[in-house]
Amino acid sequence: MSSRRTTAIAGSLVAASFSTVMILSFTASADDQGPGSSKGGKVMDEAPAGVKLTTLLPSKISVDNSSQKTAITATVKNEGTKDSGKIQLLVVGFDGLTVKNVQGCSAIEKNNLPEGSNSGFACPIDNLAAGKSKSYAVDATYDLSKTGKICLPVQTGDGKKTYWQQGPVPFGTTNPSPNAPATPLLLGTDNKPVAPGGSNELPKTGVGRDLLPLGAAGASLMAAGAAGLWWSSRRPTRQGLSG
Repeated sequence: MSSRRTTAIAGSLVAASFSTVMILSFTASADDQGPGSSKGGKVMDEAPAGVKLTTLLPSKISVDNSSQKTAITATVKNEGTKDSGKIQLLVVGFDGLTVKNVQGCSAIEKNNLPEGSNSGFACPIDNLAAGKSKSYAVDATYDLSKTGKICLPVQTGDGKKTYWQQGPVPFGTTNPSPNAPATPLLLGTDNKPVAPGGSNELPKTGVGRDLLPLGAAGASLMAAGAAGLWWSSRRPTRQGLSG
């Protein structure tokens, strides 16, 4: 085989290998939601001895600017030394973030949603062993003209206690990209949408719109640094969530 032909074949193989690497790299980055984060989470009711339940959300997501669709991974973990017994993870959307489906979970009826939320799903878990975790694929839409929040409470199977609650925590960006194919959003960042006419000012939709609609009791909680306790006020009506 001539040296010229050998060089041509080698060059083709290198190009093919390079293309494969580029495709694999693109696929990985497209699915990359960053490391999981428990930002905005806190312990609520005391869990049984040896049980330590927490949740994780991706540190970043990407919203398609044309379809408004996005994908989120919600994870519940038992970092304790004993099994959890029956629990349930709730995935709840607020404002511009609407939860459309959570794989393996059931939609929460509108009259059982917490005040101010627009959607939610309940994910029953028979038992989460010590040191184990369970992840759920969340399909959602995000109206980038609004702010958007998500909340992950972890409750007893009958919904009478909430052991842990992450959020409502925002996803957002301070640098909107209306002309790009997608807009990357970061966990724990208030969204700064582009208003009609090119203004970056957040739309005004009423007094205290950025605060959770908790009323006077909620305002007191927020002043005390406990903005995420909204679910406890709904406990008498949560029996329908036990699954």
